[in-house]
Amino acid sequence: MARFILEFEKPLFELKNKLEALKRTASSAKIDITQEIADLEEQIKRLRQRIYSRLSPWEKVQVARHPDRPKTLDYINLIFTDFIELHGDRLFRDDHSVIGGLAYLNHQRVMIVGHQKGKNARENVVRNFGMSHPEGNRKALRMMKLAEKFFLPLICFIDTPGAYPGIGAEERGQGLAIANNLMEMSALEVPVVVVNIGEGGSGGALAFGVGDRIFMLENAYYSVISPEGCASILWRDEGKTAEAAEALKLTAQDLLKMGVVHGVIKEPPGGAHDDPHSVAVELKKVLVSSLSELKRIPPTELLESRYLRLRNTGSFIEGENS
Repeated sequence: MARFILEFEKPLFELKNKLEALKRTASSAKIDITQEIADLEEQIKRLRQRIYSRLSPWEKVQVARHPDRPKTLDYINLIFTDFIELHGDRLFRDDHSVIGGLAYLNHQRVMIVGHQKGKNARENVVRNFGMSHPEGNRKALRMMKLAEKFFLPLICFIDTPGAYPGIGAEERGQGLAIANNLMEMSALEVPVVVVNIGEGGSGGALAFGVGDRIFMLENAYYSVISPEGCASILWRDEGKTAEAAEALKLTAQDLLKMGVVHGVIKEPPGGAHDDPHSVAVELKKVLVSSLSELKRIPPTELLESRYLRLRNTGSFIEGENS
C-alpha cells in the first residue's frame, strides 16, 4: 500500500523511488552498483534529517495529523503488558473515540486513558476521528476515579482534533463533561502523567490534560483552535493557515518555553510514524522515570504542587487602556 506523502516530503520520496529503481537494476542486470546505492542512502538520510530539523509550525501540525502516526492503542501494545480495556460511561453508551483500561508498566499496575483515532476511513468513522462525545469524557472520568479508588497511577494520552461539536453532543452536555474532567483531575490523589502524542485540540485535549507531569512528542501540537479555524476567524482566509499556526505558538518547543509542558520527547527524523518502536522506547523511559519520582510524593503535596502549577501557568499584563 502506498504511503501517504506530505508536500514537504516529496523530494525525499523522489530519492527513495530512485533508490528502489537502482536496487531493481542491480538485481536484474546483475551489476555491482553497491557504492552508488550506499551514496544515495546516505543522501536520503541527510535530506530526511535536514527536512525534519527545519519544520515550520504548520508542517509540524501536518506531521501530527499523519494518518500513519502511532495511535494510543499502538503505544499501549508497545509499552504496556496485560492491558484490560474498560468500556462505557454507565450513563449513555460506550464512546469508541476514547480507549482506556488497566495495564502493567513493567511491574507497576496503572490506569490508562486516551483518545483513539482509526487507521483507515472505516476505523475513523467508528472512532469518530478521535473526537470524544460527552459520554467519552465521562467514560474517561469513570476510569480516572477508579484509578484513585484503587491507588493506581493514571497515564493519559492526548490525540484529538477537539471534542465533537455536534448538536447531539451539546445536548448531552459536552461543555459540562469537559469542565467536570478538569475539576476532578485537578483533585485526583494519585500521580497523573499526561502525554500529547499527536493532536491536542481545544477542550477535547484539556479534558485529559490536567496532570503532575505533562509531556509532548516532538511533532505534536497543543492549541485552543485549529490553524484553519484561526485563519478563518482572524483573516477570513484559510490561505493564512501557516501564519495562524505560527501565531498560535502551538508546537511542543513553544509550549516548553512557556512552561505549559514539562518536557519534549524526541522523534526520529521522519516522524513517529517512521519508527514507532524507537518512540515507544523513549516514551516508556519518560513514563517510568516520572512515576518513580511522583509516587514518592505524599498525596497532599502532590495536590498542592499540581494546584500551584496550574495557577502559575500563563501570564497577563495590567495597565490602563491607551
